[in-house]
Amino acid sequence: MLDAALKAQLQAYLERLQQPVDLVAALDDSSAAQEMRELLETLAAMSDKIRLRTDGQDARVPSFSVQGQGGPGGLRFAAVPLGHEFTSLVLALLWAGGHPPKVEAGLIEQIKALPGDYRFEVYMSLSCHNCPDVVQALSLMALFNPRVQTVVIDGALFQQEVNERDVLAVPSVYLNGAVFGSGRMSAEEVLAKLDAGSLVKQAQQLDALEPFDLLNIGGGPAGMAAAVYAARKGIRTGLLAERMGGQLNDTLGIENYPAQLHTEGPKLAAELEAHARHYEVQLMNLQRAVRLLPAAQPGGLIGVELASGAVLKARSVVLSTGARWRNMNVPGETEYKNRGVAYCPHCDGPLFKGKRTAVIGGGNSGVEAAIDLAGIVQHVTLLEFADELRADAVLQAKLRSLPNVSVITQAQTTEVLGDGARVVGLRYTDRRSGTPQELALEGIFVQIGLVPNTEWLKGTLELNRFGEIAIDAKGHTSLPGVFAAGDCTTVPYKQIVIAAGEGAKAALSAFDYLIRTPQAQTAPIEAVPQV
Repeated sequence: MLDAALKAQLQAYLERLQQPVDLVAALDDSSAAQEMRELLETLAAMSDKIRLRTDGQDARVPSFSVQGQGGPGGLRFAAVPLGHEFTSLVLALLWAGGHPPKVEAGLIEQIKALPGDYRFEVYMSLSCHNCPDVVQALSLMALFNPRVQTVVIDGALFQQEVNERDVLAVPSVYLNGAVFGSGRMSAEEVLAKLDAGSLVKQAQQLDALEPFDLLNIGGGPAGMAAAVYAARKGIRTGLLAERMGGQLNDTLGIENYPAQLHTEGPKLAAELEAHARHYEVQLMNLQRAVRLLPAAQPGGLIGVELASGAVLKARSVVLSTGARWRNMNVPGETEYKNRGVAYCPHCDGPLFKGKRTAVIGGGNSGVEAAIDLAGIVQHVTLLEFADELRADAVLQAKLRSLPNVSVITQAQTTEVLGDGARVVGLRYTDRRSGTPQELALEGIFVQIGLVPNTEWLKGTLELNRFGEIAIDAKGHTSLPGVFAAGDCTTVPYKQIVIAAGEGAKAALSAFDYLIRTPQAQTAPIEAVPQV
């Protein structure tokens, strides 16, 4: 089950256990239970501090709890946590065994101080690269607060339960039996939803910060690179983001980043964040910018208003807000999001095992999604608006070799059909004949490109007709002291390596601006000029 290399790495981690950890399993005669037993026996054999019991009882079988010293644990895995969740299991063992988590002390104190009782159920799939963040956040809460219980459920293992609850996207989180949220969530995000008072306090703290020399808006490769380059110049540097890592968190395999034969988006995102922290960049996570307040004159302070009401101030700003998945913008899409309409085949594909699905988009991402899904679902129909697919020839050849894939070109999707609870089909127009057509299916995966996150900047600085920030060769925008980088700009080829390079260039340009522009003693203006 675990190869020699993985066992060697695991052995080194388990040596960090400081106190006994009990694994209490509820098993039956199923193949999944046998696999779970084998994994738990392997773990117990690798450390004298891990004790395995097989006399556990639970409504979900097979499952096992992770219990640290001092009483019953609040963390249970109704899963065989391998694949992307193996790291979640290892971290749970370390935390239960007394090894401190690598999070800020204030976060642990906030977890411990939560009022009330919380029972979380998180549905995940072992192939989902977004799920571990949620699993680890809720595991941390269960292991550090006795009033929090967390059950991690493999949707593929408990398919009947998934069907009964209409879980059509992972990760999906239930709190005390009711839907709590879906998609990637950090511990900070979960706590923010549970403890509204912390948001007010955080806004007050941000509003009181001294001005930055350079403030980066966006936590992806462009923003992180800009922050590192700025901080290395010895200037006061801040970075705010709605989520650290940006779209990297939604990227599974990366094989074209120089010096990295293969990595994964969440891993690279974590490494970029650690790099920025090493240079003492002030990171402000879960913060959304809603308004840019230009300086009254060159050298004056620029303001960035946040959704919380706080206003950050800086002598220069780098905008690196990235992009997001483009929606189809057809009736039914919003209503059935996470109820059959999905955007991540790696995460949600296993939930559609044996079902009929469609992929919208014939570029590389769409064709790759169809290929991935073909190994799981009953049938895949790929719809492309143009008269031919745009994906690489090798991908098209692979796609057409699959027996359970159909390709429809010149198809304009017009409506997502549902029964009130979930997707039952889609309607499209055959652009050759102009006739409407319908497909009966259970899942729709949208893969039609990206849209820049720049709506909040309209009327403040120059954008092109696609909403991208207009910049010159050095990253200057139309506003003095404001620079931009990455997927939100007019730079062609939206690639991770290009975004990182553009971020570095923008930071160097901002530094050049700072040393050449005398500092003016003015506040940011309130009136926003129209472009």
